[in-house]
Amino acid sequence: MPKTKTLEQTKLKEPKMFKVLLINDDVTTMDFVVEVLMGIFNHDFNNANKIMLEVHCNGSGVCGIYTQEIALSKQKKVSDMAKIANFPLQTRVEEE
Repeated sequence: MPKTKTLEQTKLKEPKMFKVLLINDDVTTMDFVVEVLMGIFNHDFNNANKIMLEVHCNGSGVCGIYTQEIALSKQKKVSDMAKIANFPLQTRVEEE
């Protein structure tokens, strides 16, 4: 009886996705939030403005959805940019 080789099929799971949210505060300017959205999250001006208004009106807004590593990297970039500009802008990363 000949030996048969079976190939194991490995199913790759889609990575978990995480959303990055900006949190509204009473100090950070709307212009700075738009700058962050365009500079870090690569939104065009109109989309950045829309998200900024969502943050302002609803208390938070989704900037983008990424793998965990990228989401945490973007969170760090926002924190660094806000610190340099002396703004208390906060972000939150949540599993999608």
